[in-house]
Amino acid sequence: MKRIALLVAALALAGCAAQGEASRPPRVSSTPAAEALGTYLDELRGMNEARLAQEASRQRKLAAAGASDLERVRAALAISLAARADESEVLALVEPVTRHRDAPADVRGMASFLQAMASERRRLREGAAAAAQKLRDERRAREQEKQRADSLQERAADLQQKLDALSQLEKSLSNRPPTSR
Repeated sequence: MKRIALLVAALALAGCAAQGEASRPPRVSSTPAAEALGTYLDELRGMNEARLAQEASRQRKLAAAGASDLERVRAALAISLAARADESEVLALVEPVTRHRDAPADVRGMASFLQAMASERRRLREGAAAAAQKLRDERRAREQEKQRADSLQERAADLQQKLDALSQLEKSLSNRPPTSR
């Protein structure tokens, strides 16, 4: 009986030890490219809008001069965080990186993330533009209906005045004494 109790206690302790190891987060190894992108992102987050616009412009020039995959992703990061981000420009920068199989995995991963983010932003902007157009069309239609209703109401008022005038005329004719001939 003691042996069974010791065996159960040993299994319980082994299970607790295994659970403790499983609950620890896996160790993530970072590459120099990942660290460079993380550092650059921290720098960008600390910039005000004017400084961010300048950095995006600087990165555009660097990317235009035949940049490496890492530089293209850096440029896309700066442009995507700028106030007037152009999704098509971001997509043009990151699409070649996502297709380039020799690029570091971290750089390709960030490029894929930026590509997805830019595509989603584009979809949302197009949806917002379509919704705004629909709202303008509905307002225009509502205004036309209101004008039509006002016009019909004026016509009805005019017709009512004519009807009232005819009724008055009829009453005045019926209240007249008959004329003898």
